[in-house]
Amino acid sequence: MANYLEFEEPLSLIEEEIAKAREIETNSGVDSSKMIKDLEKKLNATTKEIFGKLTPWQRVQLSRHPDRPYSLEYIDALTDGNFIELHGDRNVKDDKAMIGGFGQLDGETVMFVGQQKGANTKARQYRNFGMPNPEGYRKALRLFKLAEKFNKPIVTLIDTPGAFPGLEAEERGQGEAIARNIYEMMNLKVPVLCIIIGEGASGGALGIGVGDRVIMLENSWYSVISPENCSTILWRSWDFKEKAAEALKLTSTDMKNLKIVDEIIQEPTGGAHRFREETFANVKKSIKKNLGKLKEMDPQKRANKRIDKFCEMGVYKGK
Repeated sequence: MANYLEFEEPLSLIEEEIAKAREIETNSGVDSSKMIKDLEKKLNATTKEIFGKLTPWQRVQLSRHPDRPYSLEYIDALTDGNFIELHGDRNVKDDKAMIGGFGQLDGETVMFVGQQKGANTKARQYRNFGMPNPEGYRKALRLFKLAEKFNKPIVTLIDTPGAFPGLEAEERGQGEAIARNIYEMMNLKVPVLCIIIGEGASGGALGIGVGDRVIMLENSWYSVISPENCSTILWRSWDFKEKAAEALKLTSTDMKNLKIVDEIIQEPTGGAHRFREETFANVKKSIKKNLGKLKEMDPQKRANKRIDKFCEMGVYKGK
């Protein structure tokens, strides 16, 4: 059964009418084709109307939609199942919130690394709700270095509410692990693509978010803090989360205008959760296009350009 967000409820009602019309046609033999066709037109028009004027907070809600595809689903679709997952940081343990390994993208070997959430309660607990511990970031770094060793491009898929904030994570060096990843990713000699497929929160996203090209799906978000936590800090309440989402400028359009990201991958009208295959195809097209351009560059010049790109962020150049 499909899940609907509050602002998607009009679509739910129309789809229920379509389902009832089809059931009547099946059970009674009455021709309901015209009614179904009219309802489908109404559904398309309502979908375009709703998704044509989404607020920042509604985009945040879409990024968290329970039916939205997660990293492993993207990887499986991009590699046609030709993916070998690699485990462990060779120090503490294998962090299930961070996944990665080699996969074949139309015959080319690519190192995929990403945060993985869970599709149900048990899986969410197993994946720690997509919040990696320090060993997750250290596993990611091990895989980055492995890709560099074999001269294979890297694609990261970012979808996390943040790095795990627990006491034990801090004791094992959460801040150091993220900082080390940022430093090392700056200097990687292979092409690096970073794609925000859902939530891109704080250092949790930055830990695998330094790339030659940083790309966002249309209904994802990228910010130093979530709207709820921002609202809690500023107003001592979650009630102002919509206002916080507006002020944070966290949408893909905002990020592109601020030159924090390089490209936006458009989602089908209705969102990635409703049109998965089309979304996978759009992501694959973007990856192939960008990797093709990046591979033509000299490795050292590419790394230098990556460093310059991030060093220029937030710098104001007066007239």
